[in-house]
Amino acid sequence: MRSTFVLLLSFLLVFTSCTDNGKKDKSLVPDSVGNINSLQVITPNDLWNGATGEAIRKHFAAPADGLPQDEPLFSMNQLQPEIFTGFARSNRLFLYVTLGNDDKVTLATNEYAKPQTGAIIKATSEEKLVELINKNADKIIESFYKSEIKERQRRTSISLLKLDTLKSLMGISLKVPTAYRIAKATDEFFWLRKDLKDGTTNILIYPVPLDMIKNDSTAVGDIINIRDSIGSKLLPVEDDSAFITEDAYAPYLFKTTIDGKFAYETKGTWEVKDAWMGGPFINYAVKDEKNNRYLILEGFTYAPRASKRDLQFELESILNTAKFE
Repeated sequence: MRSTFVLLLSFLLVFTSCTDNGKKDKSLVPDSVGNINSLQVITPNDLWNGATGEAIRKHFAAPADGLPQDEPLFSMNQLQPEIFTGFARSNRLFLYVTLGNDDKVTLATNEYAKPQTGAIIKATSEEKLVELINKNADKIIESFYKSEIKERQRRTSISLLKLDTLKSLMGISLKVPTAYRIAKATDEFFWLRKDLKDGTTNILIYPVPLDMIKNDSTAVGDIINIRDSIGSKLLPVEDDSAFITEDAYAPYLFKTTIDGKFAYETKGTWEVKDAWMGGPFINYAVKDEKNNRYLILEGFTYAPRASKRDLQFELESILNTAKFE
């Protein structure tokens, strides 16, 4: 009787976990866990300690752009495949790398938990594994990035700051957590600030004329000029110093979109001239042709004793929620 019951229960579990076409019903998977930008790497120790592990670390632990000190793109934790069961499968990001019968890269969504993004790389030899990692790392990292931005925005949306003033002054809405406060609000400048244990994170918003950024070839210099002239005058700094772009390292420049509008994305480091203050910034110059302007959306961190990757990532996720009225 007991064996019959166990058999029926097993059948029921299999039946209820599959859809009509025999595929796994992913709506039944548990909630995922994990810190932002935390990556679970599942691979045997011999691969992790060899060329495969080196290739993984080269790409997924590469320094994040625009930070004053090297911090990896992802904080990685390696597991042996036989340990990857039960709760160990619930991390929001995972990378599964192993030897197999064919050479294949698969992106998986909500495979063991939700939300979850995973990548499975299998190959017939270690040399082929390394080749597949090198070839597909950028695509996988982009998938992980989008997943983490979405999760960071979900966490932000739990408790939002009311920002009607921002809409009336700048013509945009922004999803900002209540941990921030309005430090200054005028027709030409909006400043939001969050106090940390040792420092602050900040959001600056201000318009500049369209002709201040001439074209792609001059964009980096134009954006630095905007930051060091207009932006530095708007942000109050003690002792008549200036909030400027640190000139020791050239900022990173990318092209992107914010609310469907073309934008230059710049990542670099800032400093207060003649003072021992500095940190990372991310700057979006959003082309708003309707209003004949670029709208500057910038997030920067001052936290001398803290890691800054995830602080900047939060700012990046907030700025990407901008909606133009």
